[in-house]
Amino acid sequence: MSMLSNLFAGFKWFTVFEIILFVINLTVLVRYAIPVRKCWRWVDFLPAVSLIVAIASVLYGDTSLLAIVFYTLTAVIFLCTVKRMFKPIRQTASPKRRLLRTILCLCGTIPLVLAFMFAGELRYNPVSHFSEMSYSQAFIQLNERLASEYPFGDWKQVDWDELKREYTPLFQQAEQEHNKELYYTTLREYLFSFRDGHIKIVNEDLYNGNKVFRQEVGGGFGISTLQLDNGKVMINLVLEGSPADRSGIKPGDEIVEWNGQSAQAAYRNIRWSENPMATTGDQRYNQGRFMARAPVGTDIKVAYRSADSNKLKTAMLTAYDDDYETLKKTKLKLKPTDAPVEGRLMDNGYGYVKIRYFLSSDTMPDPVLALEKLLEEFRDKGIKGLIVDVRNNPGGDDDLVSAMAGLLVSEERHYEDVSYYSHLTGRFEINSSETRTIKPAKSGYKGKTAILINHNTASSGEGLPLLLRGLPHTRVVGFTSTNGSFGVVTSPIQVEMPEGYLLRFPDGRALNADKVIQGDSNGKGEGGAEPDIKIPLNEQTFAEKYIKGQDVELQAAVEALEQIN
Repeated sequence: MSMLSNLFAGFKWFTVFEIILFVINLTVLVRYAIPVRKCWRWVDFLPAVSLIVAIASVLYGDTSLLAIVFYTLTAVIFLCTVKRMFKPIRQTASPKRRLLRTILCLCGTIPLVLAFMFAGELRYNPVSHFSEMSYSQAFIQLNERLASEYPFGDWKQVDWDELKREYTPLFQQAEQEHNKELYYTTLREYLFSFRDGHIKIVNEDLYNGNKVFRQEVGGGFGISTLQLDNGKVMINLVLEGSPADRSGIKPGDEIVEWNGQSAQAAYRNIRWSENPMATTGDQRYNQGRFMARAPVGTDIKVAYRSADSNKLKTAMLTAYDDDYETLKKTKLKLKPTDAPVEGRLMDNGYGYVKIRYFLSSDTMPDPVLALEKLLEEFRDKGIKGLIVDVRNNPGGDDDLVSAMAGLLVSEERHYEDVSYYSHLTGRFEINSSETRTIKPAKSGYKGKTAILINHNTASSGEGLPLLLRGLPHTRVVGFTSTNGSFGVVTSPIQVEMPEGYLLRFPDGRALNADKVIQGDSNGKGEGGAEPDIKIPLNEQTFAEKYIKGQDVELQAAVEALEQIN
């Protein structure tokens, strides 16, 4: 879309106050920029009117970057023209003075043009203040706002009226009983029903004093589990010195019964997770992490099949305070020293690149340049193919993703359109300034490429596999799809709820070339970038990955590249 079209499209992201400020400031700047003999007295009062509107906008709550641009320009124009309100200037300015005034006024239009061009990204998205309401009233207001503004309501087929009918009685019960724990768990259950990894209770502090989290899953037995494709529940982690370890349980053992239930039933009934589980793959892995969690002091009986003897055994285990060790060990957390991009030449002649996140760091201010140099080095050494690892990549900057993608494609490709809810039009609108197209770079690597993914490849981290999947020379490899949370978080929906909880939701949709939502899971947990090569999670691959410590996905990627002619 042309720049002119972008300018006019920017209006839909303005508030009414911002439209008034734009019109007044532009009128004043044009008036003083054009040398005319006739003076209109009313023009001298416009900057004061604009200042009053700016103050009203601040009181309305708009402190967005877009509004600050207007406020700053308004203040500058007012200070430069305030004398004219009290003493109108009748004399004609000298040519040199008129030229200077014209140049300054033209400079003043620059922030207006930039504000129009980037209005979608800088727009005001008001915070909803429901914290002083009752639990049920706040919930109803929250549900009503999300019904209009949540980007994926239709995509996930959310029935807002049904949610209101289902959860309002629970919130009413919580307020009648003054039950903060019931209120919190109900709120969490409601949010998790959307299956969107971008939805957060920002300040719930799960690992730092969250009373409910500690009460329900604060105790561990020293193990973590994972369900295979055939339904078997296997132990993939045993903490040294834990109750499970002292009972003789080892990694690779199969759980048959858990506290009176079949292992499959116990696994299926797990609802706890740190974040909403967007896809069935993400859900399966997180259920395994939380299956062996319980309140501290809980006694359970476990029946398991020993991997060594193949005999069925039983053990009594007591949950102890392990400081959430099994949860921490099974969820990778990036360290400040982790570089965004690293790579090496493998012994088999393939190049390997690990992209941990799509942001710059103190030690690597330009990750795109770092990747470009790495690929150039690989190319000079004549690599047989390239493996790009975005497993556990939490995302970052879409512009960085598109720049890196340009190093890996040989033809121009559409990356995404972005749409947001416009408070002015009352519907979702495409923000034309955020349409991203991948343009092939002259450098980089255009040969055989494999992309490694897992259920923790999330947000912008899903961009590369979504973009490159289906290309003749590319294979996406993994046990599961990516996280299925590709929504845009530019100016997020934020809601203040009772008991001090701050909720945050994505505000934008990523659309493909057909203007259809891409990447985000639907209401059934289907979504994300699906692997071209889906590795089966069976007894063999489980043992290779979790018992022998082999990188199964990396091996599968090499095998996939060998098959590409």
